[in-house]
Amino acid sequence: MIRVVLADDQALLRSAFRVLVESEPDMTVTGEASDGAAALAVVRERGADVVLMDIRMPGLDGLAATREISADPLLSGVRVVILTTFESDDYVVESLRAGASGFLGKGAEPGELLSAIRLVAAGEALLSPAATRSLITRFLATGEREGAGPPAADLDVLTAREREVLVEVAGGLSNDEIAARLEVSPLTVKTHINRLLTKLAARDRAQLVMTAYETGLVRPRFPG
Repeated sequence: MIRVVLADDQALLRSAFRVLVESEPDMTVTGEASDGAAALAVVRERGADVVLMDIRMPGLDGLAATREISADPLLSGVRVVILTTFESDDYVVESLRAGASGFLGKGAEPGELLSAIRLVAAGEALLSPAATRSLITRFLATGEREGAGPPAADLDVLTAREREVLVEVAGGLSNDEIAARLEVSPLTVKTHINRLLTKLAARDRAQLVMTAYETGLVRPRFPG
């Protein structure tokens, strides 16, 4: 059962999300919060696998609350999906830097939201559609990298194969797609990704993607 916490300052929206989430047999809502501080309290007291976190809330906002969750070793299993109507380059990147596993507009279809919950609960990065990755790479290309992750030298701990896998992860490929491209089994890919997470001290695939771009292992590509 996937435990979900709803953090949004709009009660009507929280109610709609609750009805949607609890309509699924594999999900349950363990709590609601109208600001970041309350969200932290609910997560710590009632537990959560996934937090749907509004980015703009009174007091402690969604980004700050996400940073608190990411920094707490006791909450290492909690994944955050940032929800917002403000789909700008800055918000996409700052959400991931704060430790979020994904970023989704509030206008997303119900099925898309439910898929997002399942995806991040399974340890995947919610970086689709491709347009979102485009925003990330365009922002990172500006050179604004302060406090953005490990230095490039940290990639020296990776094997050549692990670097290859990291490049494919940054491209948004699934384990099966990476396995087909590298001609190995999906289980082997999963093993490499687990080693990448450990060696790079990353919480999930979203942080692996950020590391790949911010260390320069993967370069932004632009049309034309």
